[in-house]
Amino acid sequence: MKLISWNVNGIRAVMGKGFLEFAHNQDADILCVQETKMQEGQAEVPLKNYHQYWCSAERKGYSGTAVFSKEEPISVSYGIGIDEHDREGRVITAEYDGFYLVNVYVPNSQDGLKRLDYRMKWEDDFLAYLKKLEEFKPVIACGDFNVAHKEIDLKNPKTNRKNAGFSDEERGKMTQLQEAGFTDTFRYFYPDKEGIYSWWSYRFNARKNNAGWRIDYFLTSKSLDDKLKKAEILTDVYGSDHCPVLLEIEI
Repeated sequence: MKLISWNVNGIRAVMGKGFLEFAHNQDADILCVQETKMQEGQAEVPLKNYHQYWCSAERKGYSGTAVFSKEEPISVSYGIGIDEHDREGRVITAEYDGFYLVNVYVPNSQDGLKRLDYRMKWEDDFLAYLKKLEEFKPVIACGDFNVAHKEIDLKNPKTNRKNAGFSDEERGKMTQLQEAGFTDTFRYFYPDKEGIYSWWSYRFNARKNNAGWRIDYFLTSKSLDDKLKKAEILTDVYGSDHCPVLLEIEI
């Protein structure tokens, strides 16, 4: 099974930059996108042979997630069941025979870490949500987690130490998530690989200079480790400030 996750930074914009061609050529079983920035029905996304599921923020043009799945899931739910978290369209959960798929767009802590306290509560509640699902089936969680976990995961760790996405608090929550039984699939295959990122600022020619961050992940329940076949970051795909990430798993 082939899964792809991509923060598209506006799905209407990225459709004019090759999104449909990319989706057609990759032919993934499941395609998850974050930061759709639209309500369902504002634009048609003509992906044939895919069931579409949308979770939009109450605030228009903000956040949002979508799942495109060849197989119709057993069930689909939106949010994590906590009202303060579920107004921004950040989580879609699709249940399949052998696993739960969770597509997530984790809140950004913002400049000056203005939203860090909220982010910490989100992290605890989201982990509890994943562990509850895991009582029933293994979990595949993917999306923009808005954190570079370790110094190897961004170009300039020293100058970003207290910035959003690389604060000690956010990194600690990613450590907790993995210690709670979730595998960072890219690091499973490439524990020491440097210079591979999934997001670059639009400023300072960051992508041209590969001054990036690895903040997009596939995290899987430990019980699925022996089923992991491939994890890649598709750095040659343009159209957004993020690039897609890929997982192949035998499940």
